[in-house]
Amino acid sequence: MAEPQHFLTHSPLEDAQAFLLGTAMCALGLQFLTHLGLVTGQTAGLAVLLSYLTDWSFGTVFFVVNLPFYILAVLRMGWRFTLRTGIAVALVSILSDVFPALLSFDRLDPALGALLAGGCIGLGLIVLFRHGASLGGIGILALFLQDRAGLQAGWVQLGFDAALFAAAAFVLDPVLVGWSLLGAVVTNLIVATNHRKDRYIGR
Repeated sequence: MAEPQHFLTHSPLEDAQAFLLGTAMCALGLQFLTHLGLVTGQTAGLAVLLSYLTDWSFGTVFFVVNLPFYILAVLRMGWRFTLRTGIAVALVSILSDVFPALLSFDRLDPALGALLAGGCIGLGLIVLFRHGASLGGIGILALFLQDRAGLQAGWVQLGFDAALFAAAAFVLDPVLVGWSLLGAVVTNLIVATNHRKDRYIGR
């Protein structure tokens, strides 16, 4: 998910702790998802689905699928945003590969796991947005197409997510797809509620 170019004034120490917290929250949410065999939306969801279909880890797939979008990020958002986003993506990729060796679940209800995953990822994204970064991917492409072709960014992202979950229905149990949708809704509600121009951005 991409974030419009806007940077608040933070010290390097504040940025560092925010990047660690935000990426750790996202990586934790992804642990809930992958433990249950669920997916999420946007580029992270694509990476999760591809990791299920290949022998690659989520962290590796997530890092690789984001690479082409950095070109668009430079054109649309500038170098500073692109660099910060690259760091955030790299941290989530690394933490997502490290966490399974440090964290395991004896029992995790799919409904609770989907809610926790959606909550953790949503909160992690808000932290990253506040510090001028994102987790890249489809959001950047959507903004680029909006500029160049006049397509609404929100509709582009929605279309991608619809196609992603439709593809997941051929790979995952329909019940798991349903729980995945629940987690994605929670993530988007958190972002929509806590990242509004009329309340939080630009102050």
